[in-house]
Amino acid sequence: MRMRAAKDRNTKPAILAGLAMIGIYALQFVAARFSLREHLTATDLATLRFIGAGMVMLPVVWRSGLATIRALGWRRALTLAALAGLPYPTIINWGLTYAPAAHGAALCPASIVFFSFVLSHMATTDKASRQRTVGVAAIIAGLTLFIAPVRPGSGVKDVLFGDLLFIASGAMFAAYAVLVRRWRVDPVTATATVVLLSCVPLPLLYFFAPSGLRAASAAEIASQIVIQGFLAGAAAMFLYTYVVRQLGSQTASLFMPCVPIATVLIAMTVLGETPTGTQFAAIVIMAAGMAFSAVARPAAKTA
Repeated sequence: MRMRAAKDRNTKPAILAGLAMIGIYALQFVAARFSLREHLTATDLATLRFIGAGMVMLPVVWRSGLATIRALGWRRALTLAALAGLPYPTIINWGLTYAPAAHGAALCPASIVFFSFVLSHMATTDKASRQRTVGVAAIIAGLTLFIAPVRPGSGVKDVLFGDLLFIASGAMFAAYAVLVRRWRVDPVTATATVVLLSCVPLPLLYFFAPSGLRAASAAEIASQIVIQGFLAGAAAMFLYTYVVRQLGSQTASLFMPCVPIATVLIAMTVLGETPTGTQFAAIVIMAAGMAFSAVARPAAKTA
């Protein structure tokens, strides 16, 4: 009974952290979609993301210096930063310049679920039950259906390229989650490491990458620093790492299919974008897959 109570105490905060993360990522997609249609470029959004995140994590780094990164090891630190740092949002934002926001909100979580499921079997002792396997399959089917509406014929190649970028970003973040758990990196250390190392090349981006910052208003820039930086760059990274540590990478990845659902709801209100009947059906399939996976009992671990 005591062990079960302790497990509940660990699980409930992790679930709340996962729900908060869903809201942040949904808001991030809608905000990125808005600014990419206006003035800012993919590298602008990535730069603002880590400027904001750097401001949040600076007190942490100031207190500990480089001790946490040195304790983690530079090889591992650079690996985590390459997977979840500056290249990650740049690839997503680059994809959003070619493919619709709904594609990004669907394919990124779908690929995270799929690659987390695969990599956790390859790199850890996690074993999924048959029920959870069926649930994940339903989630991926729903996410695939979500992006199934007919695409415009003139831009099929561009949209496909954007979709491939979203899938690549999902594979990167899934690998990050698996390595965080395998290396037993605490959430603060992982977040501070990724953010700090991602801030290093920002001056080069400012001077040499295409930019629309001069055309954007101060309010737009400030709002993106808050959304992309404070929330998506720092808070969501911490929350996801926390969920991975508490529940495991496979279970943590199951929160991600809720991102397109939340994105649709926010986009309907903010951008006036209403999903098709097919996309509504996909949402029902994803919800069923989530429920089926959530009630599954974990399979025994292998030695």
